[in-house]
Amino acid sequence: MPETQTDYYAILEVSPTATQNEIKRSYRRLARKYHPDLNQQARDKHFKLLNEAYKILGDPPQRATYDQQRKLEAKQLKAAQEALALHQQQEHEKREPKLTWIGGIFGFI
Repeated sequence: MPETQTDYYAILEVSPTATQNEIKRSYRRLARKYHPDLNQQARDKHFKLLNEAYKILGDPPQRATYDQQRKLEAKQLKAAQEALALHQQQEHEKREPKLTWIGGIFGFI
């Protein structure tokens, strides 16, 4: 299964239906909170992820591409889960003993 995509909406703490203004506001709030110069305990990696998320979600064409990729990934994940559930059900049915007429008659005695 392919590697899952980073959830930029979760990183910026906005919903997928957020407006550009909401994304910008959230980015600025989080950038102040996690900027290494303002917060000594902030991790540089988290700040880089914030910048990456804003770069994608702050640009409408890139955001549209990202949203399409998320939808495709969600469909693929759902199909994989359904296939796994079907396989597990089939394996369970193989292991489950089946009563035949003779087995049924003697099984109840």
